[in-house]
Order: sequence, then C-alpha cells, then structure tokens
Amino acid sequence: MATPAMSGKILRVDLTNQKLTSEELDDTTMREYIGGTGLGAKFLYDEVAPGVEWNDPGNRLIFAIGPLNGTRVAGSGAFSVVTKGPLTNGATSSQANGYLGAYLKLSGFDAIIFQGKASDWLYLYIHDGVTELRKANHLVGKDTWETEELIKSELGKKEREMSVFGIGPAGENGIKFAAIVGDRGHVAAHNGVGAVMGAKKLKAVAVARGKATVAVKDSQKLSQLNKAMIETMKTTEPFKNSFNWGTSTIFPVYAKTGVLPVKNLTTNIFPEYEKFYGPNYRSKLKLEPSPCWACPTHHLHIVTVTEGPYAGYKGEEPEYECWAAFSSLIGQTDVGAAIMLNDVTDRMGMDGNEAGWVLAFAMECFEKGILKKQDTDGLELNWGNVEAARKLLVRIAHREGLGDVLAEGVMRAAQRIGGEAKNIAVHINKGHAPRGHDHRARWTEILDYATSGTGTIETGPIPLPDPFSPEAVAAIVANEKHRFFVDSLVVCMIVTMSMANTKIGYLEDMLNAATGWDYTTEERKRFERKMSNLLRVFNIRHGISPAVESPSPRYGSAPVDGPIQGRSIMPQWNKLLDEYYRLMGWDRRTGKPLPETLESVGLGWLIPDIKDKPI
Repeated sequence: MATPAMSGKILRVDLTNQKLTSEELDDTTMREYIGGTGLGAKFLYDEVAPGVEWNDPGNRLIFAIGPLNGTRVAGSGAFSVVTKGPLTNGATSSQANGYLGAYLKLSGFDAIIFQGKASDWLYLYIHDGVTELRKANHLVGKDTWETEELIKSELGKKEREMSVFGIGPAGENGIKFAAIVGDRGHVAAHNGVGAVMGAKKLKAVAVARGKATVAVKDSQKLSQLNKAMIETMKTTEPFKNSFNWGTSTIFPVYAKTGVLPVKNLTTNIFPEYEKFYGPNYRSKLKLEPSPCWACPTHHLHIVTVTEGPYAGYKGEEPEYECWAAFSSLIGQTDVGAAIMLNDVTDRMGMDGNEAGWVLAFAMECFEKGILKKQDTDGLELNWGNVEAARKLLVRIAHREGLGDVLAEGVMRAAQRIGGEAKNIAVHINKGHAPRGHDHRARWTEILDYATSGTGTIETGPIPLPDPFSPEAVAAIVANEKHRFFVDSLVVCMIVTMSMANTKIGYLEDMLNAATGWDYTTEERKRFERKMSNLLRVFNIRHGISPAVESPSPRYGSAPVDGPIQGRSIMPQWNKLLDEYYRLMGWDRRTGKPLPETLESVGLGWLIPDIKDKPI
C-alpha cells in the first residue's frame, strides 16, 4: 500500500464534541501552500478570527507535514506546529524532528487540525487507518518521557513502532513557554505551543508506524538527490562538523565571535567554552545513537554522564541552544549539569530557550538584590547554582511560588517584578525571548525577531560581510526567508544544510522529484514572501502593532566586553526598520502590507481585511 506524497487529506479533531472527520484539499491549494508551516498558516488565518485568544476553544492547534515526509530523504520525520501562541498572542510556527512526521504521512494524513476544548483529558491515537480519542486522565501530572512510555506500554508498542508527542506539567498548567515534546527529547518549542495543547486538554498525539510507503513521482531521482545532499554534508565545511559532532560545533565559534550568550548578556567572556564542544565532551559520556527518521548523521544521542556530581544521569544530548542555555547563559561550567538541566526542562515540557533566559534573568535579579531569599522561597539563585536552577525549573512548571511569576516568560515576569528588573530582561517587546545567542553580535536576528510573524525567526543565522551595516542587515532579513520553504517541506535544517545556507536549489529539485511539479526558485521566493505577508496580516488583525517591534533595553544594549564591545544596534534601529519596511512593501507607520505588495504575492483577497482598519 502506498500513500501519495501530496494526499491533501486533513484530519479534523473536534475536541469539544469528540468528533473526528477527514477532509480533502484540492491540488491548487496544495501547490500554493505546500504543507507544514504554509498549510498551517492558511488554516490559522482562515479559521482563527480576531478576538480569539490563544487559550480560547476557537483557537486552532495544527500539526502539519509536507511532501517529503516519510520518504528516504534525510531528516524527513519532522512536523510543524502552527497556532496562536501565548507569548506574543499572535501566530507561531515551531518544528520538531523525530518520527511523527513520517508516521503521519504513512497514515495518509498531511495535517491534523485540533479545535475546541475537551471536557476531560484526552490523547489522539492514529493506527492502521483508524483514528480515535482515548482517555488521558491517568497521564495527568506525568512528564513528557513518562507520558510517551506509558502510552506505548498501554498500546503494546515498542520504541520505534510508534511516535508520541505530548505535554508535561508545564503545558497542563498553562506555562506560557510550554513545549510539545516527544520521541525522547525532540521539541516543538516556540511561543507556548504546549500551553495551547494544554488549554485544549489534549495530553498527547500517538501515531503508530503503518505498513504503507510514500509514492513519489521519481523515486530514482529523489534517491540520487538525497545521496548527493548527504555526501555534501559529510565532506564539505562547515557542514561536515555537524555531521560528525552535531550542533555543539557552533559553541566555540560563537564564543570567539561574541554570539555566545553569557550571564544574561552581562559579559561576552566564557573561558570554559571548549568543554561544550563535541570532540571534548563526548569522550567523557556513554553514548547511545538516537537518530531521527532516515538520518545518517552522528548528531543525536541518548547520553549517560560518567563523571562529576551528575555521574550516572541519563538524558538526551543537548543541541547547541540548550548547551548555551544551561551553561554560559546561567554561568555554570559542568557538562553533566547542563545535560541534567536540559533533561528536566524537556521532561517538564518547556522551551529550553525561554527557560534559559528566565533562569538567567532570575539569577541576575538575585545577584543584584532585586529578588531576595524570601522572594525565591529560600533558593539562592547565584550564578551557576545548578541545584537551585533545577528546583526552580520544576517550580515554574507547576506554577509554585516565584515559579508562577516566571511561568509568564521573561517579559511579563520583569513587568510583574518591576523596577530595575525591566531593564535587565532580555526579550522582544512582542513578548518572547530570543533563541540561544547573543544577537548583539548578529543584528539580522534582532531585526528578524522583532518583525517576524512566526513567534521565532523567519530567516536564520545568515553571515554578513559587515554585521553592522543597516542596509545589509535589512536586505538579508527581507530577502532570505527560506525557512518558510524548508518548514513547509517539513525537513530538518541540520541534515539538509539549510539552517544558514540560502542556496537550496537541491530542495526545490527534491520537491519536484516527489510531486512531479516544475517548481522554480522564483516560485519558491514568491511563496516565502507570501507566507511572511499572510502571517503579518494575521498578527495585525490580532492586535500586534509596530510599537512592539523592538528589543528590550538589555537586548539592544552595547556589550561591555568581548569582540563587539561598545556596539549597540539601537542608534540604527529606526533606520533599520525604515529600510526593512521599504524592502518588504509595508507601510512604515501602520506596519500593514501595501495593497500592491499583497497583490504581487497572490494575497489580494486579504486587502479588505486590513483596509482602513485601526492599528
């Protein structure tokens, strides 16, 4: 049995009435929106009206995949989550690797749309062409790893016979940076997608691996392209380092260039950076390979710490951003401790990026006397206090004590604490903290975060000849939105080398081999611009104005030391926005896309939605 690369079959799950139905999309819609983030953005716009809040039953939670999922293309087990998220109260798109994207495709679906709210806790089970909602009360309070294990045991499935993604205590308790976690530590993290899942009383999604295959148009061509891509990654700098050592290879590079975040951006100096480089730490760990679907890299492992205070601790090997979050960002230098804190965060079901910034913020507040022991329930939140950080993460997930304040994310916690706290918090004024970098050394990502419609970045860490040229920064962010295409296919950005590489014609060729289309680079770029504008209009209609498109005082500050000491983005900020809005074809005052901009990307039908509407 074979399932088409582009089936257009959608599973709609009405949680309020516990009703499951399937729908079919036409070929034109599938080509216009591809899958993943593109398809999710279409449904979000069509079905979530202004005034619907992130935790309303009327919000949609969309799991969507693309035409390459479930094939032998490396990294094609990923899926995209699209919803209206709590940190920005606007659109968000977040991806997770693992197996669910492949297994969902092998079950014949391109997307699942969750709507409504269950009266009691449920999980969705998909198997052998059957879809069913099951009781999940017995899973309430369980962490994400326990939830996965219990569901597999309950359904009689072994490790790779099923993919389970769910929420932990953080999602159940509405932590605004709760994540959706599955397949042993893979995470859809950004903008509180797990909190939306919890608001719907949906504990997990479990998809069994079926016996179907994916029917592609030209399997020989697709195989050749995949082999060539893998060979390029294995043999070409800088990609081959990631092939062998994972994203830890970025750590020393960022430490030397001022991109590594250190102690809540109070310094750029972290002498212990070499400890967190794969060739140095892996020899001191017990490694069990844990690859994603169809992935040949030596990237992911389940690791056991073999020395130090956390010897014997077992968890997933962190990605770069979580290495940074639980080491330099909070001023601690033990590899085993970072593994433990990353694991606790995953098990509680929280975004490691926001969690790291929250911890760092709280520690600086404690160090400066803004928070005292009576405020922290006795925790001594000094830099590098690992056990205090562990306890605080658990309290955040359960909204206990100070954890209830920090559960709102960095920006809202700073507003609630008040005073000097607002000047040291690192975030965009839309409501979310950045990813695990010090973007004061990479202005593209500050601009990207501030103006993005996805709750995270739209471009990526694209190198610049001059990182402090406003014109170059604006041009990169306006013209290199290839993440929309990659996240609509939906494939891993590591193994496809598309995290920072903008020359991705091989992915266009893969799409054509899978579907039989004649998709061109011009069509791809139009699609990327279309998605950016679609989400822009969604956010404007939902009350997000240009007034919040700026970094917090600390995020926009000049580093006090390190490679970019004394350089701040803020004197150039208005010039950056002027140029970026001009290049995007957006009105500088209102932030609205101009009518001709929407017409040029096939979104003319949106013009009445924002014409003459107040902002």
